[in-house]
Amino acid sequence: MKKDYEINIEIPQEIKCILNGNLLESVKGNTKLVKKFVLNNLTMSVNGSEIIISCKSAGRKDVANANSYVAHIKNIFRGLNQKFVYEMEICNVHFPMTAKVEKNHVSIINFLGEKVARSAKILEDTEVKIEGNKITVSSVDVEKAGQTAANIEKATTVTNKDRRIFQDGIFITKKPEADL
Repeated sequence: MKKDYEINIEIPQEIKCILNGNLLESVKGNTKLVKKFVLNNLTMSVNGSEIIISCKSAGRKDVANANSYVAHIKNIFRGLNQKFVYEMEICNVHFPMTAKVEKNHVSIINFLGEKVARSAKILEDTEVKIEGNKITVSSVDVEKAGQTAANIEKATTVTNKDRRIFQDGIFITKKPEADL
């Protein structure tokens, strides 16, 4: 049986939210995050210090979408308060590989003795720091930070070799802790 469904999300005092159609703009100081939401049966509105997501005659999928949007909005608020940080580690067994940040990509040199450097794209508004064999990826947007870390890890995949022997690569060692 379908019922009316509504969720209220409290906006922190220092954050300002503006809703333009499907775009939610959240601003804190100089930092701005914009997220596009696909609102099929849902309606979203900003009233004072809260965001209201509601649906008339909501089904299971509508409730699931609304709860997903709540999680996205909470990640936006958390990112505006403190950056999401992924920690990675360079592991090399066979050949000494090095990594360098160059403009909008990370170059991985001498991976498994390859002559051509591999590269991984750094998404915009994401910061990558390399100190020794530790790599730190940070951003206010959890999706951009996670995708950049995944790009770096994916650039060092080993194919057609025994993974028990060829354990070289760059691996994510620590992800941001989830809010419960």
